[in-house]
Amino acid sequence: MRAVLFIDKIPLLIYYIAMLEKIKKLKVHIGWKSIILIGVCVVLVLIDLLTKIFEERYNWNCVIIPNFIEIVSGSRNPGCAFSFLAEAAWGQIFLIVITFIMLFLIIGFFILLPERFIVLKVAISMVAAGAVGNLIDRIAFQEVRDFVELNMFGNMVACNFADFWIVLGAILAVIDLLFLNEWAVFPLTKSAKLVQAKHKEQAEQKNQQEVKEEKPEEESKQDNDGNG
Repeated sequence: MRAVLFIDKIPLLIYYIAMLEKIKKLKVHIGWKSIILIGVCVVLVLIDLLTKIFEERYNWNCVIIPNFIEIVSGSRNPGCAFSFLAEAAWGQIFLIVITFIMLFLIIGFFILLPERFIVLKVAISMVAAGAVGNLIDRIAFQEVRDFVELNMFGNMVACNFADFWIVLGAILAVIDLLFLNEWAVFPLTKSAKLVQAKHKEQAEQKNQQEVKEEKPEEESKQDNDGNG
């Protein structure tokens, strides 16, 4: 019975071994561009935290564009976007855990992403900065300090600079993945088009090579059948 169970688990073991081999092939890509972006990320976090401190200390209140952009001191959000989970007792713990998981994933992606994907790395840096800024608030105050109110679809929504970094980073990532880098769905840049054309040519050459390798095998099989 144990032998049967072990045999059943062999495909799973093979899969895990294959995954380990793929992980070993992963390379860390931290060059001078990435180091600069890490510094930029730290600066963005500091900007977010300092503006929150100054807002509290000096009680900022002003109207930039009436009913569109206003600075309102003292706005606090115990939830996330649009006050989601604000009333849930477990909301803060859930949001903190989710933020740590998200940061672990995007930082890992940042480290493994080659330096040539600089726009995507910029986007990741911005999202990470925003996530860290709000995470510090959640851990320290069990709520996020907001003071910028924007008119969204007719309603004034409170936010902060960390939210700006996350939104701008997400938009930049979408633009890059859709139009700019070599993975782009609709490549618009010359470099993206050249790389995709090269990948297509390599795939066609690989298919032609496989076809050539299959032909001798088929001919050999036919000869054996004829001799039989």
